[in-house]
Amino acid sequence: MAYVKRSLRKGLLYKKHGYVCISGYSDSDNAGYKGDRKSTTGYCTFIGGNLVTWRITKQDVSRSSAEAEYRAMTHTVCDMIGLKNLLIELGFKQYGPMFMHCDNQSTIYIAQNFVFHEMTKHIEIDCHLVRDA
Repeated sequence: MAYVKRSLRKGLLYKKHGYVCISGYSDSDNAGYKGDRKSTTGYCTFIGGNLVTWRITKQDVSRSSAEAEYRAMTHTVCDMIGLKNLLIELGFKQYGPMFMHCDNQSTIYIAQNFVFHEMTKHIEIDCHLVRDA
């Protein structure tokens, strides 16, 4: 993301790869800013291998790194759903699943585990949204 900000005059190269697959990457740091202990969320989405959206925002205070990562996943999934709906309106067909990439093992476990525990009750709505997508 910093590269894009420093390289505004260079532009981005978009290539036709022959497919219209949507994929997203998300990441977060838990309480990374020492001033207010808020987490920073970053995500980017690709269509056909080409970068189309990216965003970096501050979250509210998270109770754990898994919560911060899961909220980042939720924002990414919402963006991916919006892109899919836009492509459908434009007449493009999305074949196959959309791919979501996350590097936090506990977050991946929460997304794959269908049993909610007391420790994940505060992010249960986010869990349902990600699973349903």
